[in-house]
Amino acid sequence: MGGNIKQLLVYKGQTLVRRTVETAIALQSGPVVVVLGANRDQIATELRTLPVTLVDNSAWPTGQASSLKTGLAALYLTHKDIDAVLVLHIDQPMVSLGLLLHMREVWQDEDKGIVACRYDTQLSVPALFDRKYIDELLQQKDDKGVKWVIGRHRDDCTEVPFQAGAVDLDSPRDIELFRQAYLAASSGELLSDE
Repeated sequence: MGGNIKQLLVYKGQTLVRRTVETAIALQSGPVVVVLGANRDQIATELRTLPVTLVDNSAWPTGQASSLKTGLAALYLTHKDIDAVLVLHIDQPMVSLGLLLHMREVWQDEDKGIVACRYDTQLSVPALFDRKYIDELLQQKDDKGVKWVIGRHRDDCTEVPFQAGAVDLDSPRDIELFRQAYLAASSGELLSDE
């Protein structure tokens, strides 16, 4: 990423963070909480016009579990009546409203407490958790997070295929490979630095 802020990379005309947050808002399933860590001010500025709750996670260097707990705590403090939570990462640019709607429908139709996406050899985010898992999610440490909870409760989990979930922009190399693959398939620039 070479000094670039990953969340502010532009894909199809929107920053990754704005694209993900607007997709969550479009789902119209309840409040949207965005956890801020590194580059907090720049990301908050990008989202200032959206109807979301921004919460700071000063412990973000300790791993994803701290962001998960920060977001869940903020959500649960103000919305104790929620039926479920949807966990998203901003570095999966292929997440779509259609996928999230399908996940919600599966959760409503199946008698399972978790709906998780299957890609490569893993079950992971996006993932939807019934409220009965909130306490367990709040107990996570380090980088265990959602994958660990999903793994512990495979018997209560429905899988949704999402091969495009493997497109996960975690490193500068991931971003470069994504740029190359999608620029080659497109006539215009799909991922850029602003």
